[in-house]
Amino acid sequence: MLNHSPLWKKLLVLFVVAIGALYALPNIYGESPAVQVSGLRGVEANATTLDTIKSQLTKEGIDYSKITFENGQILTKFTDTENQLKARDLLESNLGDKYSVALNLTPNTPDWLASVGGVPMKLGLDLSGGVSFTMEVNMDEAIAKATDGMIGDFRTDLRGENIRYRTVKEVGSAIEIQFRNAEDVDLAESFLSKRYRDLLFEENSDKMTLSASMTEQKLKEIREYALQQNITIIRNRVNELGVAEPLVQRQGQKNIIIELPGVQDTAKAKEILSATATIEFRMVDSDGDLSAALNGRVPSSSQLLYDRDGRPSLLKKRVMLTGDHIVDAGSSFDEYSRPQVNITLDSPGGSKWSNATKNNIGKPMATVFIEFKPTDRLDAQGNIVYEKIEEIISVATIQGRLGKTFRITGSGSQAEAHNLALLLRAGALIAPIRIVEERTVGPTLGAENVQLGFQAIMGGFALVFIFMLFYYRAFGVVANLALTANLVLIVGVISLIPGATLTLPGMAGIVLTVGMAVDANVLIFERIREELREGKSVQQAIHQGYDAAFSTILDANITTLIAAIILYAVGTGPIKGFAITLSIGIITSMFTAIIGTRTIVNSVWGGKRLDKLSI
Repeated sequence: MLNHSPLWKKLLVLFVVAIGALYALPNIYGESPAVQVSGLRGVEANATTLDTIKSQLTKEGIDYSKITFENGQILTKFTDTENQLKARDLLESNLGDKYSVALNLTPNTPDWLASVGGVPMKLGLDLSGGVSFTMEVNMDEAIAKATDGMIGDFRTDLRGENIRYRTVKEVGSAIEIQFRNAEDVDLAESFLSKRYRDLLFEENSDKMTLSASMTEQKLKEIREYALQQNITIIRNRVNELGVAEPLVQRQGQKNIIIELPGVQDTAKAKEILSATATIEFRMVDSDGDLSAALNGRVPSSSQLLYDRDGRPSLLKKRVMLTGDHIVDAGSSFDEYSRPQVNITLDSPGGSKWSNATKNNIGKPMATVFIEFKPTDRLDAQGNIVYEKIEEIISVATIQGRLGKTFRITGSGSQAEAHNLALLLRAGALIAPIRIVEERTVGPTLGAENVQLGFQAIMGGFALVFIFMLFYYRAFGVVANLALTANLVLIVGVISLIPGATLTLPGMAGIVLTVGMAVDANVLIFERIREELREGKSVQQAIHQGYDAAFSTILDANITTLIAAIILYAVGTGPIKGFAITLSIGIITSMFTAIIGTRTIVNSVWGGKRLDKLSI
């Protein structure tokens, strides 16, 4: 029988639309202002902190709607921003500097809906408000760090080949290796030039030295690597610290753009970004005299550092391993129920770590946290001078020869182990960064953008509705039902996709798909009219109308989808947002305009003896 839809197809359409409506539903509940409290390094928010916050808010008469404790963070919701700001000021003054107190916006999704994965769409900076930073990578420090690494590698390689040398040091922009005789110079030049083909080596037999300098290609690679690695690490740090849907991307040769939608507190956003630092592993100088070092007599090969509690340790300057090689880290407990940090290295790091620890079993090793903070001073080239701050996180004993996976014990409490794992897992910056531009988009402006975008969508929606009803009558009602279902599915799919963020260009993509969805129905309906004018029966006209128009609709949508995929592949930021919503809209409109409307038409008019259609 012509134009008969089986039961399974009807149920499929109902199921898809129902699922889309379910996951689009969280978007109608809105957001509430909130204050987020989390522990800083060495401290963890817990049930006691929760009770303290409750009692302080109650004592000061600050009303809150809900308070929850999850994943080491305490989130307190408020009905208005006035109470939110009062609570932030109160908690900052009473909790002290051991906790981070940040303003945020949190969805009002009901628990039953959240339990099935229902979350509202993530809004971009232009819609939700937030903060944006332009950060500059210190390329000089990246090159200096690479140079330090090469100095250590030269020493290791020459010792491994039994080539004797006096000193390896940086002289100007080159590395100079001094030898005892000309024969060793020749041996070193022959060995190192084959091993490091991206370096330029120059012998000086009179001074018994071998000079190594980087080529322009090598310098370019270091700068590019520093920029890309910093982008990855900053993104990891922001994600680890709980900022929803950040945008981190490069700008030019040394800048990084960071957008944090929904973050209202600029100071706290800076604090999150300043947490990016470097991790180094160094041996404790057990043979050194700590008392003499405290009195100013520090050996030239050692360095006096302190932990966060002010306890001193004498460490060797030579770096065994940096955080660059860490690919994963997690906290757990050892066989004695003591907190530990489990670390996984990449292959080069595992090999380097194995060689560094095989002769130091049973000796203490320190994990050093290094942070670069910009100062008000400028160097001779006009660049910002950075202050290097070093702090010992933990001191542990090497239990055996270590490889790609190992553990650190002696990190104190479980909270300290957890935070150390977070720091290691997120990665270490290749070079320090500084904020060169800061921009804040207020939530009021974001709300206005949402309202204007919503009005544009609803305006286009209403005009299309009226046109379809007027021009296609009963079939226009079918098209409008499909159009409504299409809009619901777009919102539901965007809400479901992890990482998808709706921006103003994304809203433009939704408006465009509204027109495209109707275009498919126009092609089908016009073909049905044409078949009726040629004298076909109603059932034949409906059948031929859908079948004949299908190939045209498919071709048009596939070409548009290809363009959207290319936009996503080569575009950045807002362009990607537009491409995502356009792609989703094309797929959902194909489903609603072809499968959805045909199911409705077949259910209402299919298989019946009709003399005319309301089309």
